[in-house]
Amino acid sequence: MIDMEVADLSRWQFALTAMYHFLFVPLTLGLAFMLAIMESVYVMTGRQVWKDMTKFWGALFGINFALGVSTGITMEFQFGMNWSYYSHYVGDVFGAPLAIEGLMAFFLEATLVGLFFFGWDRMSKQVHLAVTWFMAIGTNLSALWILIANGWMQNPVGSEFNPETMRMEVVDFMAVLFNPVAQAKFVHTVAAGYVTGALFVLAISAWFLLQRRHRGFAKRSMTVAAAFGLMGSLSVVVLGDESGYALTHNQRMKLAALEAMWETHEAPAPLTLVGFPDVENQTTHFAVDVPWVLGLIATRSLDQEVQGILPLVAIAETRVENGIRAYDALQRLRADENDIEARTQFEETKFDLGYGLLLQRYIADPRDATPDQIRQAAFDTIPDVPVMFWSFRFMAGIGLYMILLFGTAFVLCTMRKHETRWFLWVALFSLPLPWVAAELGWLLAEYGRQPWIIEGMLPTFLGVSSLNATQIWMTIAGFTALYGALAVVEVMLMLHFIRKGPYAGKGGDVARRPTHKPAIADDGMTPIPAE
Repeated sequence: MIDMEVADLSRWQFALTAMYHFLFVPLTLGLAFMLAIMESVYVMTGRQVWKDMTKFWGALFGINFALGVSTGITMEFQFGMNWSYYSHYVGDVFGAPLAIEGLMAFFLEATLVGLFFFGWDRMSKQVHLAVTWFMAIGTNLSALWILIANGWMQNPVGSEFNPETMRMEVVDFMAVLFNPVAQAKFVHTVAAGYVTGALFVLAISAWFLLQRRHRGFAKRSMTVAAAFGLMGSLSVVVLGDESGYALTHNQRMKLAALEAMWETHEAPAPLTLVGFPDVENQTTHFAVDVPWVLGLIATRSLDQEVQGILPLVAIAETRVENGIRAYDALQRLRADENDIEARTQFEETKFDLGYGLLLQRYIADPRDATPDQIRQAAFDTIPDVPVMFWSFRFMAGIGLYMILLFGTAFVLCTMRKHETRWFLWVALFSLPLPWVAAELGWLLAEYGRQPWIIEGMLPTFLGVSSLNATQIWMTIAGFTALYGALAVVEVMLMLHFIRKGPYAGKGGDVARRPTHKPAIADDGMTPIPAE
């Protein structure tokens, strides 16, 4: 029998480290490209303020990057420490993208980041700009490989279970690489990172303007953030729609759960704006529906159904029964690999083996399961519906709010009304929202996949290491203390650099004055004051 306390604690520990690590990833993705944009303007115009902008935001990028890398290392080790059977089971598939991601994050990215910080006086403008662009691209490619690995866990294509080795093995690496779920997750995740980076720059620029400090610097930064953030926020919504479409084909239970759709609706299915899911009575109270919308998003059609939770449970029950047959055939093959009848039975039922393994939560040998246990295993395929339902709505609401916020910022910057004080306060207090949305997105992706660590193939509780609860509690306490300390350090460093401002050591709050004569306006008479 499986020790579910160990499995649950292992999940909590990985969730703690993963969600903490992901506090740094979106900001790294977004700031990297903004630095490249700012430095491009500096190289094209030669104006010192753009170089100052690149260096100031680059310093904040560097603090965030260092914390992101250090917290990511912990996650790499956890696969061996807490999830050893999972690592054995998927190593042939999971190892390659994870290794490439590690090489890119810890070698390529680190090298380019070092050149970015220490190469200003050692390289020409054009070469340093190229380094900055390569750093931005490399940062995003690093995210691609980890999302390919994660996308395979959501949709295990290009691989097959080998009964001789008892592992998943790659049969088509290109299918793993171009997994539609992984590609949809990648573009959606990096777009969310662009929004995070843009709001970070926008909010701090708003703070400078509210303090009436570095006004020229802040206005230029705000303009870049407004344009980049508007592009990113629009992309997040469009690409999020693509992720929803991918669920229709690969994770129908997750889609039904986040909509709290208990029964299959006549096509096209409505989208529930708000409601109150009732798990006990298997209904949603006070639901406000928008006709057709879910059908259009999920199926791109008006005549295809979106299946509900209870019909999917009935399908899962049949698959559990088939999984028992697959498990029986597998045990016979392990006893006699030349058993032709067992091999034929396994080939017919192997895609349902994971559903049979769900029974090991209740009984050691799935072949001895009772009808009630089979039914319970089928109901275990339902994730936590209220958590899924509300997490999706808060995430989607923040996404729509970001479009409104950056749209307003873009209009104000275009009209040169950067110092509209009510908007500056709104931008400043909106700063945490992209992180909230990003964490909710990962909650939907990972918690919504339960009970699977590999969708339809391996239940989460079977992937854990041979540890005891005390050992895991000790590491959870250690990680919590360490990460808490790192969070304090990062916030203090960030605030220190922000308070000092971009011209610390160069005249305080006053931007560096030009040594040449003041520029003259178009009338040929009026001097233009320095920023």
